[in-house]
Amino acid sequence: MSATSAAARPANSRSRVITASLVGTTIEFYDFYAYATAAVLVFPVLFFPTGNDTTSLLLSFSVFGAAMIARPLGAIVFGHFGDRFGRKATLVASLLTMGIATFLIGCLPTFADIGVWAALLLLLMRLVQGFALGGEWSGAALVATENAPQGKRAWYGTFPQLGAPLGFIIANAVFLIINFALPHPDGGAQRSAEFLAWGWRVPFLFSAVMVIVGLYVRLRLVESQTFSAAEKTGAIRRFPLGAALRNNWRQLILGTFIMLATYVLFYLMTQFTLSYGTKPADLATAAAAAQAAAERGGPAYDATAFAAQFYPGLGFGFTDFVIMQIVGVVFFGIFTLLSGPIADAIGRRKLLMWVTGLIIVFGLTFSVFLLPHADPKLTGALVQAFLVFGFVLMGATFGPMGAVLPELFPTNVRYTGSAISYNVASILGAALAPIVALWLWSLSGDGNPFLVGLYLSAMGVLTMIALILAPETKDVDFEENIGVGATASL
Repeated sequence: MSATSAAARPANSRSRVITASLVGTTIEFYDFYAYATAAVLVFPVLFFPTGNDTTSLLLSFSVFGAAMIARPLGAIVFGHFGDRFGRKATLVASLLTMGIATFLIGCLPTFADIGVWAALLLLLMRLVQGFALGGEWSGAALVATENAPQGKRAWYGTFPQLGAPLGFIIANAVFLIINFALPHPDGGAQRSAEFLAWGWRVPFLFSAVMVIVGLYVRLRLVESQTFSAAEKTGAIRRFPLGAALRNNWRQLILGTFIMLATYVLFYLMTQFTLSYGTKPADLATAAAAAQAAAERGGPAYDATAFAAQFYPGLGFGFTDFVIMQIVGVVFFGIFTLLSGPIADAIGRRKLLMWVTGLIIVFGLTFSVFLLPHADPKLTGALVQAFLVFGFVLMGATFGPMGAVLPELFPTNVRYTGSAISYNVASILGAALAPIVALWLWSLSGDGNPFLVGLYLSAMGVLTMIALILAPETKDVDFEENIGVGATASL
């Protein structure tokens, strides 16, 4: 074999690139969604038993959102090492950190065991999860896009994105299997005492098996030729964050707001809809459940206080609604994959502007799809249609992000820049979305989610402005866009 042909061979085979970027993010998102599901179903009862359903849920969501604060810190730390020393070791470290934190959540004592310390330990593990996820996504996206063939970068960039729907499906399927396997005195759609006692721990402990698989795949990677070229030309910086802030501040801002509507849509479609969909639709049903819980040793029940803070949801059982979500997430996965070839053909910016316009319109339809009707079948059909439409848009906007954000930055700050944009958007979008949505939902008094949808539309407008100001990145050449400057200059 000639030296020329050997040099032209990719550093990593197509199957290795796809598997490493997909498997790792699937595991990371599995860990993340296991917490998100438990934040609605388990943690308000076991870690934040305030006696007020809304307060307990807000505290649980606040801890969920706290991880988003840690994500930019993870982006800076993992981005620094990823841009200085390479993508492979950084990806292995982020996966291992996330896996250990998730496993330990499954081992935590509850409020009944150690009081408020249980909530503090949960917060600590959640911060570690967020720190790890802050470095995971960008590294996986770079493995995919820096090893992609010419003209297929957006297509390759969809594979780490596919980890989001796959992780969601696996995490919720594990919760459903555990819930179904345990006895249900009140019917299979309800959470059993055994599920709250120990069954919820199984999905977190199971993550250890998945992490071992992910580590095996990632340890077989070698560095991309793009990063190796940056090393040879002396473009690697001692302090990538400083270089990114000084030379690429505009891209950091644009990337953050390009990602904003995607984050808000995603967390509304997963966490908020689960809360809204499974909350009782009338006061009598909710009061009876709260009174029964108090009789079993739960929080004290005060009829007057309970009625004052109650606002209705849709009244679906947990199992039924999660199955409906999983159906929607299947479309999320399909349209994540479809978005890549479309973005390669027509451009990332054009596709995202069309999808963002549809997200703005979609936000105005919440009252059409999410209000209960006299006919339960009609309610179910409209809610399922809402979930499918929302997740179709989620796939179409999330898929191209695996290429768009890395393409905004040169190689020597690409890990840092794309990670910071992605994760600062998580604070503005994902960290605030569940809390803002719950507040707007409670403001209506009658459970109407119109204000929640209006919030999504407003975030869509901000993303549209960023897209208008951003350049098209389809034709950016990674081989030329390495970044300049000798290592010794910083």
